[in-house]
Amino acid sequence: MTKSNTDNSFKYPHLFTLKTALYLTLVLTAVLSIMFWIFKIDNWWVLIPFALASYSIIFLMFQFRTKKFVLSKVNAIYKELNTIESQSKLIQPVNTSMDGLIEQAKDFAIKRKIEIENLKDKENYRKEFLGNVSHELKTPLFTIQGYILTLLDGAKDKPKLCEKYLKRANKAVERLNYIITDLDMITKLEVGDLNLNIEEFDIVELLHSVFELIEMKAAKKNISLTFDQEYEPIAVKADYEKILQVATNLIVNSVKYGTENGTTEVSIQDLIDNKIIIRVTDNGEGIEKDHIPRLFERFYRVSKSRSREEGGSGLGLSIVKHIMEAHNEQIYVESVVEVGSEFSFTLEKAKHQE
Repeated sequence: MTKSNTDNSFKYPHLFTLKTALYLTLVLTAVLSIMFWIFKIDNWWVLIPFALASYSIIFLMFQFRTKKFVLSKVNAIYKELNTIESQSKLIQPVNTSMDGLIEQAKDFAIKRKIEIENLKDKENYRKEFLGNVSHELKTPLFTIQGYILTLLDGAKDKPKLCEKYLKRANKAVERLNYIITDLDMITKLEVGDLNLNIEEFDIVELLHSVFELIEMKAAKKNISLTFDQEYEPIAVKADYEKILQVATNLIVNSVKYGTENGTTEVSIQDLIDNKIIIRVTDNGEGIEKDHIPRLFERFYRVSKSRSREEGGSGLGLSIVKHIMEAHNEQIYVESVVEVGSEFSFTLEKAKHQE
């Protein structure tokens, strides 16, 4: 902030200075008039130039002092604001007018309010996340502990019962392993510590391999896995393993929460800018609109009891979202209750297909 800018833009409090100078001039003139009366001085005309001179001198003195005092306070406030703003990398041009100060103070207050609200949201999210992690880990741990205690209490001497409980305990261990593995994956994705191995591969072949992987699971509910049409090979550029994880998660979820005798259909369409979109559509029970904005949150479940019966870590869709973000691609969801759901994601086509 330069002195010339300050002098040019600072708005002096003229009205305050004018009134103060007037009041003091009237007081001094009144005192001088009384002295003239007491000492019987007849030169009353002297009071006029005295009043004018006094008014001018007082006005200039107050103008200078007021300007200097107020400006020093304004500068101090600006210095504090600019220090805080520079720390948050939100530096603004300095405006030394009172109106400018008020506006900047308002902007500063609004920004701090937004930051506080964001911090509160993050704190609530952190508490909710820790609570979810604790709950998700405790459930299989208590299950394992219960079966082990039962075996120690005598069930181990009954071969059939022992085998039954060990199988259930093993299932709980597998669930723990899912949760820990997925937590490790999502942590790496969030901190950018997971390197992508970008390569060219056939997305149609990848989707066929997913169908083969889960066809037995689909057969249990008599759900057919189909393409909307026959596709020639389509080369894309991405991390094969990560996209395999995305496709597997979406198709498995479609089967998990699909209705018996239903259908899971996959389609591939061209988009602009050498992109394609892969759609996974089912005719299951659908998802209510209130749940859709939170589907990709960690541990969020539309139906908690049913989701746990189906297994999984509760982190699948969150991992899918982070994988797509790491690829700078998009993922979408549309759903209508009792009609079905569609999850879709974009990928970049290989250059030789452009």
